[in-house]
Amino acid sequence: MARLLMARLLMVLPVAATPAEAQTRPTTFSATTARPNQLTDGERAAGWRLLFDGRTLTGWRGLGYDTVPTAHWKIADGTIKKIASGKVPRVADGRPLNGGDLMTVETFGDFELSWEWKVTPGANSGVKYNVSEELSVAQAGAMTPAAVAQGSIAPNHSALGFEYQMLDDDRHPDGQMPTHRAGALYDLVAPNGAKHVRPVGEWNQSRVIFRGNHGEHWLNGEKIVEFELGTARMDSALAASKYHSIPGFAERRKGHIVLQDHGDEVYFRSIKVRGL
Repeated sequence: MARLLMARLLMVLPVAATPAEAQTRPTTFSATTARPNQLTDGERAAGWRLLFDGRTLTGWRGLGYDTVPTAHWKIADGTIKKIASGKVPRVADGRPLNGGDLMTVETFGDFELSWEWKVTPGANSGVKYNVSEELSVAQAGAMTPAAVAQGSIAPNHSALGFEYQMLDDDRHPDGQMPTHRAGALYDLVAPNGAKHVRPVGEWNQSRVIFRGNHGEHWLNGEKIVEFELGTARMDSALAASKYHSIPGFAERRKGHIVLQDHGDEVYFRSIKVRGL
C-alpha cells in the first residue's frame, strides 16, 4: 500500500527543471500584468524593469541620432507609434532610404525581453537585438547610391542586428517567405508550427531570450524559434542570408534593442527586460 501511495504521489508531483532549463525558460506573467506598461511586485522581484513607461521616450533615441526622430515616432494612448512614412525614397526591401530606427540608449548582453505589438493592414516592422550602432552606421556610410538603389541592406539610420519579425503575413509580400514571416529570426530561421499570430489590429505578446550563443523567439506563449550561434545550422543560414557579406554581423556583443522603422504604422507597448 505504501508503494502504491508513493507511486501515485510521484505521478502528480511536478518535475523540477534542470539549471539549464531554468536559465532559458521564459517568465510566466500572471493575469495581474494585464494593465499595459506596468510591472507587478513579482516581476520586480524577478528582475524585470520597464523600457517604456507609457508616457515618455526616456532611454530611447534614434540610431545615428542624438534624440528621438519625432517625424518617425510618437507616443499615442500609452503606446509607441511608428508613424507611416508615406511616399519617400525606399530601398528594394521597402525600408525608407532615410529611416529612423528607435534604439535603447543602453546596451544588453544576456537578457529576456518581452513586449506587445500590433500591426496595421499590410504592415512590416520588427524588434532587433545584438545591434551595434557603430557597425550599422559604418555599413550605411560605406554604401554607394548605386548599391543602395540595388537593394543594399543598410539604408541610413537602419540597425544591423538579429530581428524578431513583425508582419501582416497575409497582406505583405514578405509573408510568402518562411524566414520573413511574423516571429521569424528574420532571413535566418523560420517560425515552427506552434506559431499562432493574432489578427491584424489585435495585440500580440512576444519574447526574446538571448543568453550566450543561445536564442529563442516566443509568440503568444509558444516557443516558435530556437537557435545556437556558431553551429553548422546557423553558419549555413547566415551564408545563405542577406547578411553573409557583413563582417562581424553575428558576433556576440552587448548590443542595443531597436524598434524598426520599415515605413509602416505599427504599435508597441509593455516593453520590459531583465538580465539573465
